[in-house]
Amino acid sequence: MSGFRIEKDTIGEVKVPADALWGPQTERSRNNFKIGPSASMPTEIVEAFAYLKKAAALTNAELGGLDQKKCDLIAQACEEIIAGQWADQFPLVVWQTGSGTQSNMNMNEVVANRAHLINGGELGSGDKPVHPNDDVNKSQSSNDTFPTAMHIAAYKMIVQTTVPGIERLRDALQAKAAAFADVV
Repeated sequence: MSGFRIEKDTIGEVKVPADALWGPQTERSRNNFKIGPSASMPTEIVEAFAYLKKAAALTNAELGGLDQKKCDLIAQACEEIIAGQWADQFPLVVWQTGSGTQSNMNMNEVVANRAHLINGGELGSGDKPVHPNDDVNKSQSSNDTFPTAMHIAAYKMIVQTTVPGIERLRDALQAKAAAFADVV
């Protein structure tokens, strides 16, 4: 990453790497929680957060609480994250506050900045069409989002890994039982 840009939020100004999609809250977390390996939040959690943010945007738009253009930008950014396009934009460690606020805000900032780029903007300049708190995080709390992301990730792992593994084991055992039916 070359250079920095200045990002502002309610707490103040923060230097953020110029080409990073994250914003000030993520950068503060990177500086305040220097314990454990960088980017150690499991990709399954990051992906689950993207599913959650997309679902929240679609629901908020359906209920009339979010402009459809903002919803579409959020959904597109989330789809890109789910596809793994921005994995390097989630640099946080697993050691955070109990509610996972930093990971929630990391996702909100990345989605909002990616939406800004999709809309034709440039990082660090211009009016952003999607705000990380007011739009991406609309009607959500870290106390709810982090546990929900964990549930989504766990469900996906069970469906995509555990169940197929158990089915392969069952099939292998059935095949062995059939092959040795005369012996036993």
